[in-house]
Amino acid sequence: MRADGLWHPGLLALLTSLGHTDRIVIADAGLPVPPGVPGIDLVWRRGDPPFLPVLRAVLAELVVERAVMAAEAAEPLRAELAGMVAPAPLDRVPHERFKELTRGAAAVVRTGEATPYANVLLIAGVPF
Repeated sequence: MRADGLWHPGLLALLTSLGHTDRIVIADAGLPVPPGVPGIDLVWRRGDPPFLPVLRAVLAELVVERAVMAAEAAEPLRAELAGMVAPAPLDRVPHERFKELTRGAAAVVRTGEATPYANVLLIAGVPF
């Protein structure tokens, strides 16, 4: 058993399988999972688990080259995400474009978050 970090076996398997430029989406409970894209549902009730703690746990396990979020997200969320993914850049695109980008993701990880547009697409980097 791991002493610390993520304990969810499916999420760990996903993260360790990612290669450079592969994409993973951490999402609120409402983001649709595109056909053919695996989903990992962590949600067990409205609000649980929250988006930001799940994202923090994923970021502790993943090298991020770039991140993308919906332009419609509220400014406090944008600022929080920018700080969390730094020094990687955080791009903003219209929500419809964001949903298109999820089609190429290795997986969508759904949280119980109920805040509109609380979604981020992470593009895997390399540790060297």
